Amino acid sequence: MCRRSICLISSVLVLGLVSTVSAGLIAHWEFDEGSGTIARDSSGKGHDGTLLGDPQWVTGMIGSGALSFDGTDGLVEAGDDASLSLTDALTITAWVWVHDLNTFYFLLCKQPSGTAGDNYPGNYEFRTEANTGALQFGHQEAEGEQFTFYTSDSSIAVEQWHHVAVTVTKGDLVEFYIDGVAAGSSEQSTNFGVLNDEPVRIGGRKDGYSFFNGLLDDIRLYNRALSATQIQKLFEGIPPMFTIAEKPDPQDGALYEDTWVNLSWSPGDFAVSHDVYLGDNFDDVSDGTPGAPAFRGNQTGTFLVAGFPGFPYPDGLVPGTTYYWRIDEVNDTEPNSPWKGDVWSFSIPPKTAYSPDPADGAEFVDPNAILSWTPGYGARIHTVYFGDNFDDVSNATGGTPIGTASYSPAALESEKVYYWRVDEFDAVETHKGDIWAFTTPGAVGNPQPANGAVDVQINATLSWTAAETAASHELYFGTDPDAVKNATTASPEYVGPRALGAESYDPGRLAWDGSHAWRVDEVYPDKTVKGLVWTFATADFILVDDFESYNDIDPPDPASNRVFDKWIDGFGTTTNGALVGNDLPPYAEKTIVHGGAQSMPYLYDNNLKTSEASLTLVYPRDWTAVGVTKLSLWFRGGSTNSAERMFIALNGTAVVYHDDASATQVAKWTEWVIDLQEFAGVNLSNVNTITIGLGTKGSPAAGGTGTMYFDDIRLYR
Repeated sequence: MCRRSICLISSVLVLGLVSTVSAGLIAHWEFDEGSGTIARDSSGKGHDGTLLGDPQWVTGMIGSGALSFDGTDGLVEAGDDASLSLTDALTITAWVWVHDLNTFYFLLCKQPSGTAGDNYPGNYEFRTEANTGALQFGHQEAEGEQFTFYTSDSSIAVEQWHHVAVTVTKGDLVEFYIDGVAAGSSEQSTNFGVLNDEPVRIGGRKDGYSFFNGLLDDIRLYNRALSATQIQKLFEGIPPMFTIAEKPDPQDGALYEDTWVNLSWSPGDFAVSHDVYLGDNFDDVSDGTPGAPAFRGNQTGTFLVAGFPGFPYPDGLVPGTTYYWRIDEVNDTEPNSPWKGDVWSFSIPPKTAYSPDPADGAEFVDPNAILSWTPGYGARIHTVYFGDNFDDVSNATGGTPIGTASYSPAALESEKVYYWRVDEFDAVETHKGDIWAFTTPGAVGNPQPANGAVDVQINATLSWTAAETAASHELYFGTDPDAVKNATTASPEYVGPRALGAESYDPGRLAWDGSHAWRVDEVYPDKTVKGLVWTFATADFILVDDFESYNDIDPPDPASNRVFDKWIDGFGTTTNGALVGNDLPPYAEKTIVHGGAQSMPYLYDNNLKTSEASLTLVYPRDWTAVGVTKLSLWFRGGSTNSAERMFIALNGTAVVYHDDASATQVAKWTEWVIDLQEFAGVNLSNVNTITIGLGTKGSPAAGGTGTMYFDDIRLYR
C-alpha cells in the first residue's frame, strides 16, 4: 500500500500543486473553495461542478480543502459539455479516503441516457469495488445494455489517503495505479467511446445508487493516457507536462487528397516558438537541424502552409509522394530546449490507380470476381486491360474507357494467373497503371514464407502448393523483385527445374535483415505458365521461441505440439515449483501477449522450491552465428505476485539474474536484454538448453507464488 511513502509525501508537500494547464487536461477539480455550492474547474475549460445534497468542505490531502461525502445523498454534477465525452483515450486521477468498503463507491462517471438502463457505466465510470477495495473502470460497448468492467490487481485500504488513477487507450490497455505504483492492467476487449448527453458526476451516479462515503480531493480528467512516470510524478505532487508538439493535422500517416496543405499541431507546454522541418525524405526530416535542407524556419505560429507560391513546394505537392514533417519546440530560457518532435507523415495519392481489389498477388480469387480500385488523383476516365499474359497486358493500348472504378471480366477459368492494368485519364493526360496479378483456385500458390512476410528467419526453407494439373515447376530466386519477375531460364535468378512432389527449396543461410523475391512457373505438357512474384524480408534477429507454434492438440496425435511438452517444468516433482501452460485448452496464453497471438503462462510456487522451465534447443544452438551478441526476452508479472528473483540459465549451469529482485511484480510487458558474455563458462557455439527460472538456482528457500508471462525470446547483434 506504500503507506510509508504516503506519510513522507504528506509531510513535505507544499500546500498546493502548481496550477499549470497541461495539454490534454479536460477538467481539474481541486476542491479548495472551502464554502459555497460550486466546485471550480481549474483547468480553464469551465467545467465547474455544482454540489448536490450535503457534501462538506473539509481539509484535504492536496491544497487547502477536499469534499467529504456521507454515503447518503451527496454528489457533484459538472455538466455535459462535449469535451467531457471521450472516444480515444482518458486518464482519471484522484485522492480518495474511504470510510468503508461495504459497496461500490463512484469517484467519477458519465452515465448513459437513451436505451441503456440507469445502472450502466456509459462513456466511463471509475469506482471502487464492493468489499475488496479494488479499482474498477467500466464503459458502455454499444447503445444497448452491453458494457465491460476492468478491475485492478491490488486494492486501497480504509481510513487513509490513496492516490488512484486509471488510464485508457482505445484498443489497447486499461491500466490502474495506486499511490503511483502500477496496480494491474487488462487488454481492452470491447468498444470504447460510446457517448451520451449526461453530466459528469463525482461521488455518485444518476440513479442515486451507493453514494460515496469518504473524502475526495484533486480529481483530474485528461483526454489522453498518462504514462506510468507521469502518474508517479502526479502522486509526488508534480503535474505532468508535455514538452513536444502533438496532434498533427493531417494525422500521421494520412492520405491527403490535395496538392496544398495547411499543417497544424498542438504546441508543447513550454514552447515559445517552433522549428519546422518538412521534406520528402524521412532521414532528412528526422536528422535535420536548423540550416539543413528540410528546415523551413523558426516561427511562433502553430501552422504552416505548403504547396503555394511563396511557401515550401511553391509548385504544389506532388501526387504519389509521401511527405514527412517534424516540429521541435523552442524556449531559449529552458535548458532542455529545443524539444525534438516526432516525425509525422502524410501522402498525396498517385495519379495512377491504386489499392486494387483483388489485391496484387491475391490467390484463390472467386471466378465471378468483380475488379475494383481506387481512382488516381484527379482521374475522370479509366481504361482497363485484362488477360492471362503479362506482356500482352503490359503492352496493350486502345482499350475502352469507362466512368466507374470497377470492371466485370468474363467468368474466370480455374488454375490460371491473370494480369490487369488500369490507365487513368485526368482530363489532361493519361497515366499508365501498374500491372497487377492474381490467381484463381487450382493455380500454384500458398507460398511459405507468405507473400510479403517480414521477420522471416535466416534458416527458412521455401515451399509452395503445386497447380492442380502441372507436370513440374521452374523456380526463380533473388533479391530484386523486378529481376525475378523478368528472369528467364538463362538468368542468374533461375534456380532450376523442380519435379512434381518436390515443392520446396532450401536457399541456405539467407542474408540478415534482407529482402528476397521468388517465383514458381508451372510447366504443362504444352506450355509454361509464369507465376506471381512473391517477396519476403528476413529478420534482424534469430528467433529462439515466440510461442506461436504451440497448439492444443493432445497426444497421440502426431501433430501435437503443446507448450508444456517442450518447456519442461516442475509437474510431478516436489522441488520445482514451475508450471507452464494452462491446464485446459488453450494451453498457451491468447490474451496477455507481447507479440503475435500467443505467449507462455508460467505459474510459480517457491515455497521451499525453485521454479524452472527448460527448453531443449534444436535451432538455434550456435549463439555466435552471424555476429549475435545479445539475448532478449519479454516478460510480464503482476503487482500481486510474490517478489522473486528471475534468472536465465544456459546448458543448465551458466546463470544470469535480473537486476530487479522484484521483477515478478512488474505489471507491464518489459524487455530483458542480456549480453551473451554474461553467461560465464558456457560454450555459446553449442547451447543445448535455455531455462527460465524464479528464485535462486540451486538454493530453494521460503518464497511465494504468482503468475508470469513470457514472449518473444530472440538473439540480436
